[in-house]
Amino acid sequence: MARRRFGTQRELLEPIRRPSSRVAQVAYYVLMLAASFLMLYPIIWMVFSSFKPTNTVFSTAGELVPRQWTLANYVNGFKGFSGVPFWRFLLNSLFISVVSTIGTVLSSAIVAYALSRLRFRLRKLLFVLVLGTMMLPAQVLLVPQYLWYQKLGWTNSYLPLIVPYWFAIQGFFVYLFMSFMDDIPRSLDEAAKLDGCSYYGIFFRVIMPLLKPAIVTATIFSFMWRWDDFLSALMYVSDTEWYPASLALKLFTDPGTTSDYGAMIAMCCVSLVPSILIFAVFQKQLVQGASSSGLKG
Repeated sequence: MARRRFGTQRELLEPIRRPSSRVAQVAYYVLMLAASFLMLYPIIWMVFSSFKPTNTVFSTAGELVPRQWTLANYVNGFKGFSGVPFWRFLLNSLFISVVSTIGTVLSSAIVAYALSRLRFRLRKLLFVLVLGTMMLPAQVLLVPQYLWYQKLGWTNSYLPLIVPYWFAIQGFFVYLFMSFMDDIPRSLDEAAKLDGCSYYGIFFRVIMPLLKPAIVTATIFSFMWRWDDFLSALMYVSDTEWYPASLALKLFTDPGTTSDYGAMIAMCCVSLVPSILIFAVFQKQLVQGASSSGLKG
C-alpha cells in the first residue's frame, strides 16, 4: 500500500511539474526566435527591398513587405556596366575565391604539418612568428604590400589576390591545422614509416585524410573571406571587366549622377547566395571541425 500510495503521489505531482518545464521551453524558444529575427532582420529587409521599385526603397524603409512587387531590380542588376553583365563579376569572384582557397588550405596544412610533426631548430620561434601574424592588423601592411606588388608588375591583375595565399600567410589556418594534428596519434606516423612512407607520403596518405573536418572548416572561412574581400580588389584591380562582385557593387552608386539602389540591393542578395550555400552544405563538418580542434578553447 505504501508503494502504491507513493506511486500515486508521484503521479499527482508530475502534472504539476510538467507545465513549468513546458513554459520554460516555450519561453526559451520564443526568446531564441526573437533574437534570431533581430540578427537576421537586416538580411530579411534587404531581400524584401530588392523587390521594391528603386524610388521607394528608402521612402518605405520602415515597411518590410513591399507595396508593389517588381523584378526590375534583378533585370537591371544583371545587365551590369559598360557591356559587362553582372554574372561576369560573379565568375571573377568565384575564380579568385576558389583558387585562393585551394592555395590557403594546401599551404597552411603543409606548414602546420612541419610545425606539428617535424623537429628542427627554431621551430618554436617560427610558430611564435606565425601566431604573431594573427595579431598584426592587415591595414598596417597595405602600403608596403602595394609598393612591393607594384615593383613586381602585379598591379591591375589577380596575382596579389591569389599568389600570396599559396604561401600560408594566414596564421589562423596554420594554427587550426596544428591544433587538429596534435590530436592525431603519432603512432600512425611511425607505422607509415615502417611501411616505407616518406614525410610526404605520411602527409598525403595518413594526415590529410584525417584532416577532413579541419579542411572543410578552413575552406568555408577562406572562401567567405575571399568572396567578401573589397579592399584588396579596390587596390589592385583597375579594369571594370575584371572586377569581382564585391567591388562591382559600388558601381551602382554614383554621387555625381543617379544611383540605382534597388539594383544594388538585388545584386547584394545574389552575391550572398554562394556563401549561404557553402555554409549550409558543410555546416555539419564545420561544427565538427570547430569542436574537435583548438577552437573549442
